[in-house]
Amino acid sequence: MDATSGGGGGGGGGGVIGRSSSTNIAAAAPLSRYESQKRRDWNTFLQYLKNHKPPLSLLRCSGAHVIEFMKYLDQFGKTKVHTLGCTFFGHPNPPAPCTCPLKQAWGSLDALIGRLRAAYEENGGKPESNPFGARAVRIYLREVRESQAKARGIPYEKKKRKRPTPPTTTATATTSSSSSGVVVDSNGGGSSLSGHHVGGGGGGVSTTTNNHVDMVAHFHQQPNTTITSI
Repeated sequence: MDATSGGGGGGGGGGVIGRSSSTNIAAAAPLSRYESQKRRDWNTFLQYLKNHKPPLSLLRCSGAHVIEFMKYLDQFGKTKVHTLGCTFFGHPNPPAPCTCPLKQAWGSLDALIGRLRAAYEENGGKPESNPFGARAVRIYLREVRESQAKARGIPYEKKKRKRPTPPTTTATATTSSSSSGVVVDSNGGGSSLSGHHVGGGGGGVSTTTNNHVDMVAHFHQQPNTTITSI
């Protein structure tokens, strides 16, 4: 009887552990879409280094290897990039198909490098030695953007932001004190001393300035370039 009851107690304890484990697994938050994509991109890059001839280690990876990786991805691209001799070069909406190659779009490459740059440091890499943040990589991405914009007739410009201009109100001073030089607003507002506004609820002068920043894209001519996500 004692052995049976002891065994039953042990079984009950096992059941509690099993339920606790399943609860922890269920409580684990699923990865976001960004985190899932970042993990896939990182694994893809590591596989690329492994298949490289000769194989490359992550420690030996440089900005040049990252650029080589982006060019390798062009074979999986889905964006049509017209060459200089194409009739539709610089045409944003070509009326007919052409034989120009498909490549990775600049936006896809730019997002990819951003994810890989973060993944590199999350996996123990030092920011100062991060190959995805190398100057050569930034220059290459800029050239891809400019050449694709020119080839496809699509300028990459930031839209101007216009700030709303609030109405301007003017306070009317009606009463002044010759002894103190204090001006009081007729609407019960605050006062101003020596020409400087001190406070007030009813009066006061409001001025605004509008700042417009124009972002103009400069393009140079490069016949082949484009990209898409993995």
